[in-house]
Amino acid sequence: MDQIRIGAFIARRRKEQGLTQAQLAEGLGITDRAVSKWENGKSLPDASLMLPLCDMLKISVNDLLSGEVLEMNRYDEKMEQNLVDMVKQKEQSDKRLLTMEIVIGVLISVVFFALVMIAGLAEMEDWLRITLIVTGFVPFAIMIPFAIRIEQTAGYYECQHCHHKYVPTFASVLFAMHVNRTRYMRCPKCHKKSWQKKVLHNDND
Repeated sequence: MDQIRIGAFIARRRKEQGLTQAQLAEGLGITDRAVSKWENGKSLPDASLMLPLCDMLKISVNDLLSGEVLEMNRYDEKMEQNLVDMVKQKEQSDKRLLTMEIVIGVLISVVFFALVMIAGLAEMEDWLRITLIVTGFVPFAIMIPFAIRIEQTAGYYECQHCHHKYVPTFASVLFAMHVNRTRYMRCPKCHKKSWQKKVLHNDND
């Protein structure tokens, strides 16, 4: 999707409806700075705001994502293209999130084990040794669940029995046995356990 085109379209429709950025923002419960970012092509509206935004601009979501008011003979074609573009954007976003998960995991692990090794091998007073261990453990304990949350929500897990792709609960990911991003979990569809791999695309539908 072309963010610049969509932003210009939002600005044009806003003006046609006689609304300022501040009035549009107030109607959506956001800041006018967010509206400005949309109109400058720096970001897209959140999914939760698309319907109320379209209602205020007197357009459809399909019009919004296309960056123009569509004629009926092009409506279905553009809808399919917009859906494809949204899937691609989600996959790209998931790839970035999973890369971030790796970076977070490596950094906090290196810091934690480095501080533990220093505390265990270097000559120092007991209070300093404990401080180093705690200093390494606290961010490790905080960021590991955050990294697991990223893994849970980015992409899908695929059951090896029925090939159903789904987003598991945080608890099932947290407590599952795993090798890298392959986790031993129960499929919510066939209810069988298997080693389920992380995939980015859901083609079940």
